Amino acid sequence: MKNISLLAALVLFAACQENTKKREPITVNYPTTKKVDTVDNYFGTEVPDPYRWLEDDRSEETEAWVKEQNAVTFGYLDKIPFREDLKNRLEKLWNYEKVGSPFKEGDYTYYYKNNGLQNQYVVYREKEGGEEEVFLDPNTFSEDGTTSLMGLSFTKDGSKAAYLISEGGSDWRKGIVIDAASKEIVEDTLVDIKFSGISWKGNDGFFYSSYDKPEGSELSAKTDQHKLYYHKLGTPQAEDKIIFGGTPEEKHRYVGGSVSEDQKYLFISASVSTSGNKLFMMDLSQDNPELVTILDDTDSDTYVIDNEGSTLYLVTNREAPNKKVVVVDAANPTPDNWKDLIPETENVLTAGTGGGYFFTEYMVDAISKVLQYNYEGNLVREVELPGVGSAGGFGGKKEDKEFYFSFTNYNTPGSLYKYNVETGEYEQYWKPQIDFNPDDYESEQVFYNSKDGTKVPMIITYKKGTELNGKNPTILYGYGGFNISLTPSFSIVNAVWMEQGGIYAVPNLRGGGEYGKKWHLAGTKLQKQNVFDDFIAAAEYLIDNNYTSKEYLAIRGGSNGGLLVGATMTQRPDLMQVALPAVGVMDMLRYHTFTAGAGWAYDYGTSEDSEEMFEYIKGYSPVHNVTEGTAYPATLVTTGDHDDRVVPAHSFKFAAELQEKQAGEQPTLIRIETNAGHGAGTPVSKTIEQYADIFGFTFYNMGYDELPNQAVIKEFKD
Repeated sequence: MKNISLLAALVLFAACQENTKKREPITVNYPTTKKVDTVDNYFGTEVPDPYRWLEDDRSEETEAWVKEQNAVTFGYLDKIPFREDLKNRLEKLWNYEKVGSPFKEGDYTYYYKNNGLQNQYVVYREKEGGEEEVFLDPNTFSEDGTTSLMGLSFTKDGSKAAYLISEGGSDWRKGIVIDAASKEIVEDTLVDIKFSGISWKGNDGFFYSSYDKPEGSELSAKTDQHKLYYHKLGTPQAEDKIIFGGTPEEKHRYVGGSVSEDQKYLFISASVSTSGNKLFMMDLSQDNPELVTILDDTDSDTYVIDNEGSTLYLVTNREAPNKKVVVVDAANPTPDNWKDLIPETENVLTAGTGGGYFFTEYMVDAISKVLQYNYEGNLVREVELPGVGSAGGFGGKKEDKEFYFSFTNYNTPGSLYKYNVETGEYEQYWKPQIDFNPDDYESEQVFYNSKDGTKVPMIITYKKGTELNGKNPTILYGYGGFNISLTPSFSIVNAVWMEQGGIYAVPNLRGGGEYGKKWHLAGTKLQKQNVFDDFIAAAEYLIDNNYTSKEYLAIRGGSNGGLLVGATMTQRPDLMQVALPAVGVMDMLRYHTFTAGAGWAYDYGTSEDSEEMFEYIKGYSPVHNVTEGTAYPATLVTTGDHDDRVVPAHSFKFAAELQEKQAGEQPTLIRIETNAGHGAGTPVSKTIEQYADIFGFTFYNMGYDELPNQAVIKEFKD
C-alpha cells in the first residue's frame, strides 16, 4: 500500500476525544523498496528473503534507501503540531545536574557529572580539601557528541588510567592510556577492542578482549572467536600477547579477564552464549603462571567476587537457580570442593563487596532487599532502604569505610546515599533538583494471569487521581529475555509521558531474571512464546481493568524487547493502537549470522538447530509473519545506522514488509538515527529528539491534536 491517509481510522474515535477537532490527513508516500529473488532452504522448506539486499550496510543502494525512508518519516513527524512542545518540555525537564557515585583512586576522588543538557557525562576529580577539576570531558571527543566514554580503569595506586571510547555508538572501542596526575597520553591508542573492560596488572600493563577484525563490514560481519590479550605499556599493540582464546580448543564467543583486588590472581571467564560460562585462573605472583581450571562446563553462571589470600569467594547458580555465595581454596578450586557461605534463598541474589563485607541484594517481586554479611557468612544487618524500589551500587574497595549507593523507583528520581559499613547508618549525599514532584504520582504492583495461568507481576505508574475510564494514553513496556530483570527506575522521558496523563506499565515477563533461572528458561527457545503471551496478557489486563483501551495503548521495547513488540503486533494487531519497536531482533531465521548474534542462541535457538526449532522460530519471527491484508497498528520502527549489536537490517526488513502489506490506514514508518548505535552513549540531544518524535507519533496516532495536559506546556512556556 503506497499511499495512505490517517483520516479514516482516526475519525472513528475522534468523537469520543474531548477537545479534539477533525483534522486534515497526513498523506504518506512510501519509497519503493525493490524485491529480489533470494530464497533459503531450511529442512526442505523454501523461505523467500526479498529484502536481503538491505543487509549490505556498505552499499550505496542501502544508503539511498535509508535517506528516502528518513525523508518520509521526518516529513510526517514535522506535521505533528505538538512535536516541538514535547521536545521543549523534555529539554526543560532534562536540564538538571546529575551526579554519579564518587570513587577513590590514588590521591583523588572521582565522579561523573552532567550539568543538565551536556551530550555526555564529564569525569571530575578533587583532592581532599582541593578544588574540583575536569579529568575527562567526552564532549570534546567529537563535534556532534557521538563519541562517548565507555569505560575507565585505574591502576591500583591510581597513577595511571586507561579509558575506552566508542565512535558513533559502535561496540568496537579504542583504548587510550594516560598519566592520571598530568592527564597526558602516554602511548599510542589501542584499536579494535570489543565487549571488554580493562583490568590492570600492577603499573606495567593490562588485560583486554577483542575479536580479529572481520572480513567485510565491521558493523555486520560475524565475530565468534573472542581473545583475551595482555598489553604491556610501552610496546606496540601488535606485540600484545594472547592469554586465552587463541586456539581452536579455547574458542569461545565471549572471553573476559579480571585481576583480583590484591593483584594476586587473574580470573578468566569463557562463554559460548550469553548464559553459562567456564572459569579459569592464573596465579600472577608466579613468573610463568599456568592456567588452572575452576569450572570446565557452561552449565552455570559463575564468577569470583573476591579473595582473601588463597581463599576464593564465588557467586554461582550451579545447583542454585537463584544464586548463592560459595567459598573454596585456590589450591583445589573445582566445584566438588565448594562450600556454601551464603545459601540460596527463594529470591534472586546479586552480590557485591566493600569495606570487608558482602552485600547481597535480593529481588522480591522485582523490588530490592539488601543484606550485609561478614566473610564468615554471618548476617550483620538488613539495610533499611529509603523506600520501595531499586537500590544499587552497594560495594567498594576493601579498605573503604564508606561508599555510596543509589535508590530510585518509577516516580522517584535517583538519589545517592553515603553508607557507613560498620554502623549501617547512611545519609543522603545528593538529591536531584528536578522540576518533577514524585508526590503527584503513584506506583502499584499487580499480578495477572498469563495464557497458561502463570502469575506475572506488573508495576503501573501514573498521576494520582487518574480516572480509570479506559481513555488514558498508556505505554506498555517489556523485555523478557537474557535473564535481564526490569526493576523500578526513574526516567525523565517517562516523567514527561506521565505528566501528560499517560500511564506507564512494566510487566516482569518470563525470560527475564526476576525469579531466577527457572523464570529465565521458561521464556527461551521452544518456550519463547510464553514471553509474548505474558505481554499480550498484560495488555489485556490493562484494557479489562479500564486503565486504557485498544485506542489508547502503545507497546514499546528495545533490542530483545523490539522482538517482543514485533512478535506481539504481528500476532495481535487488534490489541494496540501504536507499536514502537526499537533496535529489534526481527529476522529470527538469520540473526545468528551477524556480528556476535550467534551468542544469543541460548535464549532463541537457531533456524539451523533442527526442523522443529526452525518451524517454531519461523512461527513468531516478525519479518516472516507480516501478513498481506492485515491492518497493523501505527508503527514507528527505530534503529541506528551504526548498530553493530542488533544490525539495522532487522529493522529495515521489518519496515519494508509492513509498508508493502499494511492493509489499514495507519502509518508504518522507520526512523533511522545516523551515526548512532544500539543505544549506549547516545548524545542527550539525539535522545531528546528521538523521544519527542516517539511520543509525538504516539499521541498523534491516539487521536490527539494537542497534548492532553496542555497546561503543563503553557506553564513552562510562560
